[in-house]
Amino acid sequence: MTESIPGRPQLAASAVIFRDDQFLVVRRANAPGRGLYSVPGGRVEHGETLHQAAAREVREETALAIDIIGFAGWREVLPDPAAGRAGHYVVISFAAHWRAGEVTLNEELDDFRWIKLDELGELQTTQGLNDIVCAARRLAVIDN
Repeated sequence: MTESIPGRPQLAASAVIFRDDQFLVVRRANAPGRGLYSVPGGRVEHGETLHQAAAREVREETALAIDIIGFAGWREVLPDPAAGRAGHYVVISFAAHWRAGEVTLNEELDDFRWIKLDELGELQTTQGLNDIVCAARRLAVIDN
């Protein structure tokens, strides 16, 4: 089934989730971003706040419960047919603390890792992920 591409940018929300001294990355199983690590997130639904959307997407994609700490930043994903991206997205990212649950991935993801910041460079990631994680880390209280 092919999804139609909206004629305007789509709003999405994501969360950098911290647990102890690590944060969660997930690998996208589908286009756009197939094979790239990122943080859980997805489209904001009509009538939903950004915080609600981020928490819902995390719950749907990973089965985790989180507490939002604050705004970590945003990035814009423009259409790029050569990279398999047909849509235009504005992604609002938040820092969050893990509250409960163990990771259980849905069909949109095929791998996850709890990693430290210095391990992020070893992975193929979505564009701008390092900047978002660094901004989120400044908001989170992490025991080293």
